[in-house]
Amino acid sequence: MSYVGPDFEPPRPPRRALRGPLTVAVAALVPGALAGWLVWQSVGNDDGDGSAAQASTSAPANRSTAPGAPDGGKDDGKERPDGGTGRSGGGGSGDGRSGGAEPGPLKGKVVVVDPGHNPGNFRHPSEINREVDIGTNSKECDTTGTATNAGYTEARFTLDVSRRLRTLLEKEGATVKFTQDDDRAWGPCVDERAEIGNKAAADAVVSVHADGSAAGNRGFHVILPGSVHSGAADTRPIVASSRDLGERIAGRFLSVTGSPPSNYIGDGTGLDVRKDLGGLNLSTVPKVFIECGNMRDSKDSARLTSGAWRQKAAQGISEGIVSFLRG
Repeated sequence: MSYVGPDFEPPRPPRRALRGPLTVAVAALVPGALAGWLVWQSVGNDDGDGSAAQASTSAPANRSTAPGAPDGGKDDGKERPDGGTGRSGGGGSGDGRSGGAEPGPLKGKVVVVDPGHNPGNFRHPSEINREVDIGTNSKECDTTGTATNAGYTEARFTLDVSRRLRTLLEKEGATVKFTQDDDRAWGPCVDERAEIGNKAAADAVVSVHADGSAAGNRGFHVILPGSVHSGAADTRPIVASSRDLGERIAGRFLSVTGSPPSNYIGDGTGLDVRKDLGGLNLSTVPKVFIECGNMRDSKDSARLTSGAWRQKAAQGISEGIVSFLRG
């Protein structure tokens, strides 16, 4: 996720540890996963699955968006669990239901997956720059997202992870809907992304992103909605359930991917509470964002550009969702 544009603010300095029930819940949820990460850290396994040691080439470090950036990186588009570059009409932004749900423990559950940004956004600056109401104030409709220094775009990354996630969730029996599946020219805007989850009466919504912070800032974090009651925004009914969803995703993502929690947001918890994101502020169903890593850090980008690691990322997110929905 670029920090420029809608829902995004400039990178902030590390904050003090979150206190109260959230910190306690995280501590109770992921001790095994954190212990595993400490073991991983001690043996110096900085390259995750071992197949992604390639570092990004240099580029201006302060550029956090990528309008028209070439789709570089390791992904050649062939590592698709759905056998292609996506499915026409299969859980896209149309009828609210995907056709691939199978019998399983999540039968009857609806999950909305929100791939951050859209590959075509950079061609539509006037459309994505118009402001929309997010309850607390107004922000631009959307942004282009960020990219690795080698040009692998966030929009391409989020679609790939989201499609892998869809496949995993459908195997569990869930009905999966996307906010966009590269099936529209641009968008949707952040308010429409929230509306799609609301209209689907989703049991869980996850917005998939990657960050565009400074080199040296590493790791994942999950963004939770803060308590907002302003204008069209009222997150009070979903704060607790969204926190539960986010904590479970953070724990499973850490365990499955071996990626460290963010060293620049969340004070090592892998969690961040925000009140300035339209996609969260306007949601009436449990929803979180996950920033899977920092595309501008060479070690993180080596992971993000690895198809094998992206499969792990999808698996970790899926396991967190399954845990949440099964209680």
